[in-house]
Order: sequence, then structure tokens, then C-alpha cells
Amino acid sequence: MNKTIRRASVFALLLVFSLLVRATWVQFYEGRALADDKDNRRNAIETYAEPLGNIIVAGKAVTGSAATPDSDLKYRRTYTDGELYAAVTGYASQAYAPTQLEGIYADLLNGTDTRLKTVVDTVTGERADPGNVITTIDPDVQKAAYDALGDKKGAAVAIDPATGRILAVVSTPSYDPSSLTDANTAGTAWKKLTADADKPLTNRALRQPLPPGSTFKLVVAAAALEDGLYSSVDEKTDSTDPYTLPGTTTVLSNENPSAPCEDATIRVALQYSCNNVFAHMAVQLGQDKLRATAEKFGFDDETQDVPVRAYPSVYPSGMDESSTALTGIGQFDVTATPLQMAMVSAALANGGKLVSPHMVSQVTDGGGNVLTDYDDEASTTQVVSSGTAQQLQSAMQTVVEEGTGTNARIDGATVGGKTGTAQHGENNSQTPYAWFTSYAKADGKEVAVAVVVEQSNAARSEVSGNGLAAPVAKAMMQAAIS
Repeated sequence: MNKTIRRASVFALLLVFSLLVRATWVQFYEGRALADDKDNRRNAIETYAEPLGNIIVAGKAVTGSAATPDSDLKYRRTYTDGELYAAVTGYASQAYAPTQLEGIYADLLNGTDTRLKTVVDTVTGERADPGNVITTIDPDVQKAAYDALGDKKGAAVAIDPATGRILAVVSTPSYDPSSLTDANTAGTAWKKLTADADKPLTNRALRQPLPPGSTFKLVVAAAALEDGLYSSVDEKTDSTDPYTLPGTTTVLSNENPSAPCEDATIRVALQYSCNNVFAHMAVQLGQDKLRATAEKFGFDDETQDVPVRAYPSVYPSGMDESSTALTGIGQFDVTATPLQMAMVSAALANGGKLVSPHMVSQVTDGGGNVLTDYDDEASTTQVVSSGTAQQLQSAMQTVVEEGTGTNARIDGATVGGKTGTAQHGENNSQTPYAWFTSYAKADGKEVAVAVVVEQSNAARSEVSGNGLAAPVAKAMMQAAIS
């Protein structure tokens, strides 16, 4: 064989080898990437080839599936009371990535979760029957919150303090997830929802931290009692009125100028929501001690899964004393979600113990067999001592019985709470946020709630935690303990 033929043969073999390597690369690496690509329509065809599993509330499915004639996507997702449960379910769409529980449990609900496969499924390669998601949501509490919020922009969360089960997650204005499920019509609905200035797709209950205002005073009071700065809620504090922020000439005023806030006890300071007391208390404690207590309640937790990932509530760092003082009244850069403030009340109502909040009880296979029981997996953390919790329960009851939270009173129940009105905008130029966090106990039942109202039709002078948020909390608590 002459040299030219030998060289041509080697070159041909190299070409064949290159083709084999390329084919192997495409088949086993790029093939998987292409299969997983969100724009690969085959994935949507497979997902919607059969009815999906369901999300269950109190034994009833709030989701379903409907046939879609004349489409290669044979089924689409449907929702019962979609606007009521949107903050819980999210949406499963033929056109967009799923959200909330629909997104977290997508594999379970479409039958591709490996835990669902039987031996026969493995041999035949068939998709398994889909599983179901059993929520902890109480439909009565959910509806009470939704109805009470009405046309207000806001959110509400309710938790069973003893178990950590989330009984309600509501965000308003809401939206109907059914409008996003059909690929042929979802685009129009998506444009309308994303262009809405009120942001109905935002889950305000879990994923929109706002300044918590005076509801954060519960955390400051807990830190002061735990640190020994004050021995009880009835010991007089060292609190001048008016109070000048350290290093400044800014005088911090109280909402009620005639309130007995000078050297007030923690009980009286919570009752009248005395800014001077808690601003000075924050400076006395220092930001590090305050942050440590806040973090025990759940602040600064970037992995707060319920199982939806909640945005972290934040207690800031690197502040001077004047800024630290403002954090004592839930301002400066302190932020919290309604979930977080419900956790504060839940821990105090439960003797200082915080049970990890969760809104999924179990996930099951198509036959009802439990794959994971989240109630059994809930963890408990001692946030503050039982003594501190009992004292703050008592002080919170005073707030409702004689203070700024009287709109939350419930006949025949023990109710404790704390109002909050947080500044919004530069120099408080925009409508303040109205907050209320509380707990109620009656006949062996208990619940902790938090409500925030961002905007309503009320006049600015009428915006307050007691006026706007407390009635929502009361409706939720009544539904939970009745």
C-alpha cells in the first residue's frame, strides 16, 4: 500500500471516530439537556398526556384536570375556587413554569416522581399514576381571611401554634390560576396580570417582606426580658418622653401624645404602643442582642421553606445607635412577611416554643399511600423561656382588652395581640402599612395570625392596625377556634 492510500485510510478512520464521539456526545449528554429544555414541547406533551394528581384541602381536591380537544396537550389544569387558594396552589400551566405547590410537587403531580413507580412501571417504562398533595389549610380560616381582606391590598397567615400547621395563606388582590392553564389563552392573561400595578401574582403572605412597624416591639420586649434588662412586663422602664434619637436632634414622637409612656412598663408600652420605650430599649440592648433574638424567631433565615420558599425577613446589621433605635419600633431596614409575624405570635402563644410552620401535611401516591408525612417531621425550637412567653401573652391580652387592639376581641376566647402602623415612602409620604399579629385560645383550640394591609379605601387618618388589620385577624381567629 503506497503512502497516499495509507494517509487517506488514517484520515477516514479519524473521521469515523470523530463521528462516533459526536454521536455519543449528542446521545448521552446533549440529548439529556435537550430533553430537559423548558422549550422542548415534548415535555409539555408528556406532562399533559394524562390528568394530573391533585392538591387537597380538608379532604377535597381544589384542583382537577379537563380534556382539551384538538390539541396535542390532551389535558389542562383546572381549579376550584382558584382565587381563594391561589396563594397556596400557584398554577400549573401548559405555557409557563409551575409555581407554589404546583411547582414544588410537579414531579409527584405528573407521575414522574421515582417514588411512584411500581416494578411493572419500571419494566414497561410507563408513567406511574400521579400522587396527591395533602395540605394543612383549613378552608373556613382561608375563606374568613379572603372575605375579610376583600378589596384591600394585603395578606394574612394563620398557624396552629402547637403543631406548626399553616391554616391559611391569603394574598390580595388574587387571581384565577385557571386563566393561565391553557396554552392557547394563557398569553393574554399573563400580559394582563404582569401589567397590573397591584401585582396579583405576588404572594404577599410569603414573599413580600415589609416594615413590620410596632408589631416588632414584641421581639424587642422578648429580647429585653430574656436578657434580664427588665425582670417583668410590669417593671418600670428607663424611658424618657419625648425621646431624642442618639447622636441626632430628631425627636421620636408617640402616636398618642397623652399616653402614659414616660418610664412605662413593657405592658403599658405595648398597650399604648409607646415608641420612646422600645426605641430606647433597642439601644440599651444593642443591635447584636436584638438580632440574636429576632433570628431565633426566624428572621434572616434564607432557607425558610413551608415548603414554598419564603423570602427572608430581615433584621439589619452595621447600624449606628440612632438606626438601632428605629429598629426597636420596626422601622429603618427591618422587614418581615406576614408568615414571620405569625411565627412570632405562634411561639409566644406556645410557651416560647416555635414549631416549624408547614402547609403540606402529607404527600401520597395515587393509591393514598403516604410517601412523606410532614406533620411527623416538624421540628421544635425553644425561642424564649416559658416565663417570658407567659408574660408577653399577658401583655398582649392587655393590648386587646384595654389597648390599641380592641377590634380583635372575641367573646369567650382569650385573645392577645399587637398592632402596628409602619411608615411607607420617603418621610412617610405614602399610605402607611397596617399590621396586626395575635393569638386566640378557646375550648382547647388555638391559633396565631398575622395580617398586613398595604392599601385600602380608608382615609389616611383612619389607617391603623386596629382599624384595618385587627378585624381581619378576628375573623380568622373566630373561624379557627369555633
